[in-house]
Amino acid sequence: MNSSLLALFLDKYPDVWLRFMEHMNMNTMAVLLSIAIGVPLGILITRNKTASNIVIGIANLMQSIPCIALLAFSVPFVGIGEKPAIIMVIIYALLPIIKNTYTGIISIDPKLKEAAEGIGLSSWQKLIKVEMPLAMPFIMAGIRISTVAAVGTMTIAAFAGAGGLGWFINMGLIGLNINMVLLGAILALVLALLIDYMLAKAENLLVPEGLKPVGQIKNDKLEKHTFQKVVVAGLCALLMIMPLGVKGYAYIKDATQKTIVVGTSNFTEVFILGYMYEDLIEHYTDFKVERRFNLNGADFCFSALTNGDIDTFVEYSGTALMNFCKLPMNSNSEVVYNQVSETLLNKHNVVTSKPLGFNNTYVLSVRPDFAKEHNLEKMSDLLAISNDVILGCTAEFIHREDCLPGLEAKFGTKFKDVRALDATIRYQAVTNGEVDVIDAFSTDALLKKMNLQGLPDDMGFFPPFYAVSFTRGELLEQHPELKDVFSKLDGQISDKEIRNMNYAVDVEGRDAHEVAHEFLVQKGLLPK
Repeated sequence: MNSSLLALFLDKYPDVWLRFMEHMNMNTMAVLLSIAIGVPLGILITRNKTASNIVIGIANLMQSIPCIALLAFSVPFVGIGEKPAIIMVIIYALLPIIKNTYTGIISIDPKLKEAAEGIGLSSWQKLIKVEMPLAMPFIMAGIRISTVAAVGTMTIAAFAGAGGLGWFINMGLIGLNINMVLLGAILALVLALLIDYMLAKAENLLVPEGLKPVGQIKNDKLEKHTFQKVVVAGLCALLMIMPLGVKGYAYIKDATQKTIVVGTSNFTEVFILGYMYEDLIEHYTDFKVERRFNLNGADFCFSALTNGDIDTFVEYSGTALMNFCKLPMNSNSEVVYNQVSETLLNKHNVVTSKPLGFNNTYVLSVRPDFAKEHNLEKMSDLLAISNDVILGCTAEFIHREDCLPGLEAKFGTKFKDVRALDATIRYQAVTNGEVDVIDAFSTDALLKKMNLQGLPDDMGFFPPFYAVSFTRGELLEQHPELKDVFSKLDGQISDKEIRNMNYAVDVEGRDAHEVAHEFLVQKGLLPK
């Protein structure tokens, strides 16, 4: 471990402990439920060949679905947080458990089953005394495969606001911080190895001595063998009880407090704004803020808000106009704001704050050498040569009517190739010359870090993207004192100020919460 990674671990230690326990808790719940479903199901299908083909076929089919798709599919039904993440991992963990349980039992020599029946054992006794012990190596192998795979798969839970070790990985990707990515990945690796080691010990004690390879058979005394079982069982129980106990304590503690859930999308700027609202709410009221940061995009956040999973989040007026209100794009900022605030209030009882001050609009960006080579100074220059240009952009830019489809429809733009890229990876792609132009936002710190040139929108195409907060109307009706708190950020943040804060986090590596708090103090919104 290099010194910077160690320093990061020590700096983030309280958060590391929290995320580690969150990950253990979700992993434990998912695997226990997978075992409770998979083992009985694997036993049942050994009685019917047709049923086994159907069940294993369905399990194979479900595992072929991308995990992020399963996560997104679950959210509308169970909300955000741990539930969709646990459901996702259960589905992925079932196949090895079902298949290994089934394979272990049907692989037993039929003569042994006949002998069990011959001595008068009932079907239940035969299962418990003969089939399960003989199939145990197969079953435990399936459980170990599922458990280790679940640790890695569960990192995606961060996209649904469930936290876990995926939080560090996603934060590292957003800020191009390799140490943050390594922190999450190494901790996930440690957890996987720890759990697999404990399961290996459990398997060694559960498998009868006579079924082990000759080199592994030990003629230990009964007392020693019993003691080993107690120790391993205790450690396994601790692995299960510890995260559940921490979760239970947090649940009991939260039940005694009034809570507001603040959500954010998955990039630095909204994290900073989310922390600002958290600090203001907790300072000026007796509410405790529960974070649901790092949700997978604007639509995800809005769905969570209307479902009551979160109480407030920050988004942009142009995004709200197109995505939430389903209205045609408009370049007039005042018209856009009025349409958004009226539509959301009337249709969804969602209250829109006044603009926070800055306009984070789209800006097509290129490398300086590419701009010089093609004499690019503004967006119209780029569109004139679009047939020879490779665009790298987010999936959102490809599908939104105020983005690529609008450019194609209004100006006949046709890029040589369009590549859908992660929000952060697109910066690396354009810097490395793998794409020629990317979609970016005017306040992105990575524009400065990567030394990219933004092309001004001289065609007036992109709508205004003024930051505003969206809050459930029911919350403000029940607690009208919150209106004054939410209004404290109205008009307070300039383009330059938010750009500097983004730079402090994404480039200088400062903590987003610390940067947000410092800004509030400087503005006199919080005491020193």
